[in-house]
Amino acid sequence: MRANEADNEAYLLRRIARADLAAFEELYRRTSPWLFMRLRRRCSDEGLVAEVLQDTYLTVWRAAGSFAAVRDGDSGAVGWLWTIAARRLVDALRRQARRRETPAETMPVHAVPGAEDEALAGTVGDEIGAALADLAPELRAVLRAMVLDGLTVKETSVLLGLPEGTVKSRARRARAALREALS
Repeated sequence: MRANEADNEAYLLRRIARADLAAFEELYRRTSPWLFMRLRRRCSDEGLVAEVLQDTYLTVWRAAGSFAAVRDGDSGAVGWLWTIAARRLVDALRRQARRRETPAETMPVHAVPGAEDEALAGTVGDEIGAALADLAPELRAVLRAMVLDGLTVKETSVLLGLPEGTVKSRARRARAALREALS
C-alpha cells in the first residue's frame, strides 16, 4: 500500500467493494458533512435531504464494486459520490411532486450563489469568472446543474422545477452570453 493510499476515497471505495464496514464508516465520516451541505443548497427540505443522503450511502455500499472496477485514482471518487447524490435528489423531488400532485413549477428553488460558482470563478480565470458573475442567476443555476453537476436536461428540469424547454433555452442563452462576453 502506498503512503497516501489509505487517505484517499478511491482506496476506501475499493475496500467497501470488499464489504469492509470500517472503510464505509470512514468514507461516511469524511464525506457526509460536505455532501449534506451540498444537497441542502439544492433542497430546502432537510428531511428530504437526510433521506437522499441515506439512500446515497446505501447505493455506495451496494455499488462500490462498480466504481472500483472502472476507476483508478482518487480524483473521481468524490465526483462519483456527488453524481449518485444528485441523481437521488432528482428522484426524490420527482416522487415528492407526484405525491403532492402539484406542478413542478411551484417547487422552491434557492438562488443563493453556490460554492461551485465561487470556486469556478476563482479557478478558471478573471475573464470567465467575470462572465459567469454577470450571468442572470437563473442562467447560472442551469449551468451549475448541467455542467458542474453533470445532470441531464430532464434531471435539471426536475431539480430546478422548470419545464425541459425552459432548461434548454436557458442553457442556450447562458452559452451565448458566455461566448459573447469572452469574445
